[in-house]
Amino acid sequence: QVQLVESGGGLVQAGGSLRLSCAASGRTFSSYTMGWFRQAPGKEREFVAAITRSGGIRSYADSVKGRFTISRDNAKNTVFLQMNSLKPDDTAVYYCAATTDALSATSERYNYWGQGTQVTVSS
Repeated sequence: QVQLVESGGGLVQAGGSLRLSCAASGRTFSSYTMGWFRQAPGKEREFVAAITRSGGIRSYADSVKGRFTISRDNAKNTVFLQMNSLKPDDTAVYYCAATTDALSATSERYNYWGQGTQVTVSS
């Protein structure tokens, strides 16, 4: 089992940047494919980005491609989401998730979830 704790959320103006972190504890972090999802008020949870165990392959939602970068540091048991050129539509609670499956954009494939961190982008 793995426990996930997100940090780094906050309030930022449109065009600004934030870097989210997700610290993992428990079983070997490098055993997990990691993902970031987000949920805006009144909307369903949606995929943002995912990264394979070694970090060699990354996947992004079209809405964030070119603006967001997912990365991981297996030595520090941490996955990151660098968010640049933020837009008001990026406002949501961002969740870190882990799975023992292969790279996936489907939330149901992820077994473990953090508590979420709020990102608010003002116009």
